[in-house]
Amino acid sequence: MKLTKGGDVEMPALIFDEEQVKQVIDRVVERTFQMHYSWDWPGGVAFYGVCEAYEATGNEKYLTKLKEWVDENIEDGLPSLSVNGVSVGHCLLTLYQATGEQRYLDISIEMAEFLAKKAERFADGIFQHTVNSLHDVFPQQAWVDTMFMAGYYLLRIGHLLGNKEYWEDGIRQYHGHEEFLQDPDTNLYYHGWDHANQSRMSGIYWARGNSWAALTMAKALKLVEVQHPSYMIIDGSLRDQLNALVRLQSPEGLWHTVLNDDTSYLETSGSAGIATALLMQGRLFNKYTQKAIEGILSRIKDDGTVTGVSAGTAVMNDIDGYRNVPYKRIQGWGQGLALAFLAQLLRTKENPYG
Repeated sequence: MKLTKGGDVEMPALIFDEEQVKQVIDRVVERTFQMHYSWDWPGGVAFYGVCEAYEATGNEKYLTKLKEWVDENIEDGLPSLSVNGVSVGHCLLTLYQATGEQRYLDISIEMAEFLAKKAERFADGIFQHTVNSLHDVFPQQAWVDTMFMAGYYLLRIGHLLGNKEYWEDGIRQYHGHEEFLQDPDTNLYYHGWDHANQSRMSGIYWARGNSWAALTMAKALKLVEVQHPSYMIIDGSLRDQLNALVRLQSPEGLWHTVLNDDTSYLETSGSAGIATALLMQGRLFNKYTQKAIEGILSRIKDDGTVTGVSAGTAVMNDIDGYRNVPYKRIQGWGQGLALAFLAQLLRTKENPYG
């Protein structure tokens, strides 16, 4: 670290092997397509990462494989939607932008219309967390996952189409989830909020949950004009959250699955999402992202499997519930968030100052 002529602190540039990162991306994408996904959020996050990898590398092979999966599912007929399931729409938007094929946009709009007109809400229009299961119902509960699954999706499609209704609904989700879930004292995000009982339930700062918030706020700031009041609201929330998160990074460059509990295991998907948001701040957090590069790469096997990823996690009853979520198996969201991180890492070569 040194001072520039103007007296500002200049952070050291990130050090990594660009070709190695591209090779790792290729292996992670290949391994991702060896898994089987339904039209739901595990595939939604996995393929979001594939799209990020495609945009960062320009590798058409990734888009071809994704198109094959999407086309096959469209042909088989799509299931009913949920708030979480809308996350598949992220890859549809990328496919539409890359190919110009109208059917991808048509289904994307169907998903946005589902959110606008049919999705369960509470309070001032905040989405109730819903999944594609008749057995798992979470009345009047906000989960931080929704910021990625639906909030960011509405912002993306609203921005793409110039649709003010979708865009403002996306912004509403950001502001509502911040109000209910960001702790004003620690600036970390809680996992969930039960509006009926006015409770944060287990009151846990969950790593992957904080990564959903951080990653999507960082992405949102690319779609919101700086003159819009929402820009300052989102920017302030993200700034304070990241300042808190870097102080909880482990010496290995990763974050614990319960952020403020050093006895809980280090978790890769949450670490990748958090590190992606840090990367998007330019050089500001480089000393932390440098450690994250080493930590995350160390978790990726030669065959492209991202290891150390916690299984799908409900708002657990207590801290032991989070400590005991298994993390031994490959997960679509682990693949996708690792790809989002690696793709963003490549982008730093294009614009090292953010």
